[in-house]
Amino acid sequence: MKVVNLQSRIDRITDILRRDDGISGAMHYTEQISWILFLKYLHDYEETKASDALIDGKQYKYIIDTKFRWDNWAYPLKEDGMYDLKGAMGGDDLIQFVNNELFPYLQSFKSNPQEVKTVKYKIGAVFEFINNRIASGHTLREVIENIADLSFQSQEDLFELSIIYENLLKGMGSDGGNSGEFYTPRPVIKAMVDVLEPNVNDTIYDGAVGSAGFLIQAFDYVIQKKNEYSTTQLKHIKEGMFFGNEKTPLAYVMGVMNMILHGIESPNIYKQNTLTQNIRDFQEKDRYSVILANPPFGGKEKKEVQNNFPVESSATELLFLQHFMKKLALNGKAGIVIPEGVLFQANNAFTAVKKDLLDNFNLHTVLSLPMGIFLPYSPVKTSILFFERKGGTQDVWYYEINLEKKLTKNKPIQYEHIADFVELYKTRATTENSWLVTADEIRKRNYDLSGKNPTKQKEIIHQSPNEILADIQSNDKNINLLLAEIDNLIQKGYER
Repeated sequence: MKVVNLQSRIDRITDILRRDDGISGAMHYTEQISWILFLKYLHDYEETKASDALIDGKQYKYIIDTKFRWDNWAYPLKEDGMYDLKGAMGGDDLIQFVNNELFPYLQSFKSNPQEVKTVKYKIGAVFEFINNRIASGHTLREVIENIADLSFQSQEDLFELSIIYENLLKGMGSDGGNSGEFYTPRPVIKAMVDVLEPNVNDTIYDGAVGSAGFLIQAFDYVIQKKNEYSTTQLKHIKEGMFFGNEKTPLAYVMGVMNMILHGIESPNIYKQNTLTQNIRDFQEKDRYSVILANPPFGGKEKKEVQNNFPVESSATELLFLQHFMKKLALNGKAGIVIPEGVLFQANNAFTAVKKDLLDNFNLHTVLSLPMGIFLPYSPVKTSILFFERKGGTQDVWYYEINLEKKLTKNKPIQYEHIADFVELYKTRATTENSWLVTADEIRKRNYDLSGKNPTKQKEIIHQSPNEILADIQSNDKNINLLLAEIDNLIQKGYER
């Protein structure tokens, strides 16, 4: 099924859900489509595993018991392979089964901590924080019937599904409000991954996962060379490469499901507030070689949380920056989105953290993003810090993205807007949009990291006192002439 046809099918399902009394807004219908799609995907996943095992002369052990499999409760088939409409549950019976039996059963999968690396455990983690909101069994039956013939058994099918799921998550972001936490513009994420160039030996971390866009883009980047990897390396990619935390329950669920739907079978994503970890306790074994993140900013944290950081502050952006600095492994590299205010804030806390960043890390690049990049849910201007845990900073390469037209909700950032930055990143070339500033110069400015493009600074003409006086007198003379002319016109008007 082509992406466009799959998209039209999802649009139809969305319209069906909008009519249900239990659904309100993009967040709800995306959540509900997600768990139903996820269970259909799991059914196809298990059927594929069973077929592969049969070919090898083995027997596959199903994760989900017969009673709770898709082809039993959701879309039962007759002996001839046709849909058993009469035998399918509907109405109140279907809703009661889903709410009182299916969901508790799936939630129980997280009960065994010994299975934390398994797909089964991840299924339990997903359903721990999600509930069925569909009030009508007839609505649920109609949605199931629209999803039932979708197949997710090939890599092409899975790729198409992942594109549609990304569009659903993007729609949640466009819905405004707090749903912006789920979605970072993919061109920005792709550019950050492209310049950091993660490889198969890395461990990659995002302490504010959201819908897991950074981790998925990094996975897509690494998996391009899958034919070159050993079995051990492929296992590392699917089980031991990607890590993260997410505080919000729904964002956590979306992130885990998104990663599984993209082919990362056992993502190491945890439902917790990253900032509750005391960064003084981190050891080298707790650190990661690549960190990519767009953490929440503009929030405030309580004193108990602030105590986890050497430099206390209520600003979440400053706490997250300290966290990522401490989580970065020796010789590791990071790309972190920050509100631009971090660059020039001059109070003691901000100055102390920037001093640490400049003195103990190699802050080699600052990318200034254009206004409106996170519309419609945030108008804040942002920048991206690229740094390594390797020595100190010698100089900082600044790049400023300048667009001819303003970004809007309907005209978002595109990859071509960032392509020049990606191309110049390694060479650190000086252009009309990029320039170098030494670390010593930044220290003289009391660690003000805001970069002013030297090619756009207006030339200041210094005049002598006599020249300034002559200009004033000349202006006064011109003003007096204009006043006399206006007075003359007024007098002529009176005479008439």
